[in-house]
Amino acid sequence: MRLAVIGLGRMGGNIARRLMQGGHEIVAFDRNKAAVDEFAADGAIAAASLEDTITKFDGQRIFWIMLPAGPPTEQTIETLCKIASPGDIIIDGGNTFYKDDIRRAASCGECKIHYVDVGTSGGIWGLERGYCMMIGGEKEIVDALDPIFDTLAPGYGSVVRTKGRAAPDDRAERGYIHAGPSGAGHFVKMVHNGIEYGLMQAYAEGFDILKGKASERLPEDQRFTIDLADVAEVWRRGSVISSWLLDLSAIALAKDVELGDFTGKVSDSGEGQWTIDAAMEEAVPAYVLSSALFARYRSRVDTTFGDKLLSAMRFGFGGHVEIPQ
Repeated sequence: MRLAVIGLGRMGGNIARRLMQGGHEIVAFDRNKAAVDEFAADGAIAAASLEDTITKFDGQRIFWIMLPAGPPTEQTIETLCKIASPGDIIIDGGNTFYKDDIRRAASCGECKIHYVDVGTSGGIWGLERGYCMMIGGEKEIVDALDPIFDTLAPGYGSVVRTKGRAAPDDRAERGYIHAGPSGAGHFVKMVHNGIEYGLMQAYAEGFDILKGKASERLPEDQRFTIDLADVAEVWRRGSVISSWLLDLSAIALAKDVELGDFTGKVSDSGEGQWTIDAAMEEAVPAYVLSSALFARYRSRVDTTFGDKLLSAMRFGFGGHVEIPQ
């Protein structure tokens, strides 16, 4: 299939490359001309502007937007709605607030343009590993886009199939789902990221406790000097708490057990707060997730070793940088 990828940064660039490797035709556009030229050299169709992307299609146009949530995405969608044709499809693959999706789908619908929201997880490793995708939109449109999602998804891979699962639709097992109508995809991804905050905080606090066992505040006969890199490594192998986040922690600790490249001032990109907002709207208790969010806020005032590990994990999966000093 031919589609335009708008935004060729860390995530957008890798998405475009994985699609090209899967045989899809990519119309590449980014405000950074050097990025467009790089993709053109690898076989993509270069576009000089949003308006120029329109000219690169003979029939129905598909636009995959991979830009920061907020004004960059909003302005791009507004522009596309003005220049696209009825029947064209706009896909937002960034971390957009799901209520914005609901509003945008309605405004796009007034122009007879289809809108699809794709919560995309995989970070900077997605080119190699594939992307887990949670998709919202009209069923017939999502189904029509299936070749794109199938190419981006990890597939069955080496993950053991769930015992007792007999669902007729195997897309979830291959790494993507149609979660529901417009907004549902980003809502599921939002909660995914909220859970991610809690998991990361648990690892951070646990390793902080391990490191603190050597503290001089403890009686001398109760002090242990624990090799944190070894602990991370052994927990990766057969432990109940093994995970990709633990893998990333092990990589960071193997490089530098003191995590000297990180200040511990942990950034957040909004999804944790949105998840807590949703929990309050639904009157659902969310003790762990809210505590994890507040811990990130606290890290910008008073940092710990665990905060450094949080930053190391965020950098590991997404290339995310810390709050500037």
